[in-house]
Amino acid sequence: MFEVFRNAWKDVNLRKKILYTLFIIVIFRFGSNVYVPFLDMSAVAELMQGESLLSFLDTMTGGSLSNGTLLAMSITPYINASIIIQLLAVAIPALERMQKEGDEGRKKINFITKMTSLALAILQAVGFYFLLRTRGAIKYTDGFDGVLAAITIVICFVAGASLIIWLGDQINEKGIGNGISMILFAGIVARAPAGVLSLVQSMSADLKNVILVPIVGIIFIVMIGLVVLMTNAERRIPVQYAKRVVGRKMYGGQSTHIPIKVAMAGVMPIIFAMSVMALPQTICSFFGIYGQGDTFWDGFVRLFSQSSWLYAIIYFLLIIAFNYFYIAIQYNPVEIANNLKKNNGAIPGIRPGKPTADFIQNSLSKISLIGAMFLAFIAIFPIIFRQLSGLDIAMGGTTMLILVGVALETVRSLESQMMMRHHKGFLE
Repeated sequence: MFEVFRNAWKDVNLRKKILYTLFIIVIFRFGSNVYVPFLDMSAVAELMQGESLLSFLDTMTGGSLSNGTLLAMSITPYINASIIIQLLAVAIPALERMQKEGDEGRKKINFITKMTSLALAILQAVGFYFLLRTRGAIKYTDGFDGVLAAITIVICFVAGASLIIWLGDQINEKGIGNGISMILFAGIVARAPAGVLSLVQSMSADLKNVILVPIVGIIFIVMIGLVVLMTNAERRIPVQYAKRVVGRKMYGGQSTHIPIKVAMAGVMPIIFAMSVMALPQTICSFFGIYGQGDTFWDGFVRLFSQSSWLYAIIYFLLIIAFNYFYIAIQYNPVEIANNLKKNNGAIPGIRPGKPTADFIQNSLSKISLIGAMFLAFIAIFPIIFRQLSGLDIAMGGTTMLILVGVALETVRSLESQMMMRHHKGFLE
């Protein structure tokens, strides 16, 4: 990976793109330190510690959410909009046709996604305002000052989310690409120093942590290697194309393969599962129930906190279920089998048509189970480790999965750009 970045730095055009990308990231970090007026920062930070979903979102925003800054919502509206459009593309034929129209179709889908993200940003900003108001994190709530505070907070949050999308587009157009992913990567990395400082402080606070903290470092190294291995792992189904003669030329006869990624769904099943698991706490918090009392609903909220073993079990099962669901809407074995048949391709030993689709479906189910178990293990490991050791791992398996995935994607993007510019020199 470092060799790729060194070779890219030698290229003048790529060096300009890398520097421009770093400049955009600096703007992003600057915006993450512009505070929104009328907020009680201590109350906002306390709110982040009690909500599992909000604490995860705070990690993804680089601490902007807990600090109550302009970019508090970061890219979450855009991610939610992208997920919604992907799901709707399966149910709405018009969106499905757009996805198959090439560049023009992708531009239309991108525009629809941005408009959807703007609408979600407004809804999310309003919901976040009422949540902050319920928890007493708003300085002014009544009279003209209360109306002015509400409008200012909502506008700042929506403007910050729109700015994030614009910054991502700038990286796509003038930088090294993967704009939204790069901003997400920068936000998570920005939390790393705070996580390391927290571990160092825990070492000085308790002597037993002197042994546990180095173990955490070893676990992170092993986890990075596991994530890299599983991210690149794939099942290759061999495909043979029949030979055919057109005029005096012979076409076909090639041997290729259909790649099926083990971790095809990426981090999406974890995000889906985390959103579902956070719903009970979020809904109860609107009614002033925070799990600190002795009532039935307080006990119900405690069952869905990350300190509960029931939470880990349900979370584990939901990740597996959402992994299968997400792959089912993204991967169509019947369509792949039909395309192979149209192009005179076949899997050796498998008849074309339905037998081919069934074979691909069976292979996909087995690979999906391995990928789902991997994602579930990565997601619940920090919870189990926290229960056993008492140490809070700020950068858990989910964020590690995002970091490694974005890093590998960026390396592949740089490699492809270098091959396009200096094909012969790069291979040598």
